[in-house]
Amino acid sequence: MRGDELLGERVSAPRSLLVDADALLAGAGLAPGDLDAIVAGVGPGSFTSIRMGLATARGIGLALGLPAAGVSSLLAFEGDPVIDAKRGEVFVTGPAVARPEELSVLGRRLVGDGAVRYRKVLEAAGAEIPPDDDPAHTPRASLLVAHAGAFGPADALEPDYVREPDAVVPA
Repeated sequence: MRGDELLGERVSAPRSLLVDADALLAGAGLAPGDLDAIVAGVGPGSFTSIRMGLATARGIGLALGLPAAGVSSLLAFEGDPVIDAKRGEVFVTGPAVARPEELSVLGRRLVGDGAVRYRKVLEAAGAEIPPDDDPAHTPRASLLVAHAGAFGPADALEPDYVREPDAVVPA
């Protein structure tokens, strides 16, 4: 973004993050040295994706001497976000983790991959969920930028996992 103008936006899988970031800059006619700051989603979400995204943001920020801001990934959606947390759970605003059937959703417009995955349960409880292919289910980087607060050192970005990881340290 340049000011309020969106120059480009792309959703990436962790395995293609750097390639996609380079293509995004090139598509906007920019080079890495043209960046002023970095905004990164800090979670909640997939443990591996959050770690890879933050490691990439930290690395770029450190390499280019750029300040960074971390923003809840839940703020990347228009509507009430419901992100699939696996294990039969979803991440919701709070941030919190819950089972879909435990949510109070009557009259709420739910978006995100968790809303799509648990559509039947959530609609039965009174939620409105856009069609599966609606762009509202896709996180928007421009919304993260809009919610960015104070910027600081890139190496200070910290993840917000909301729950403990599945992996445990052996005894």
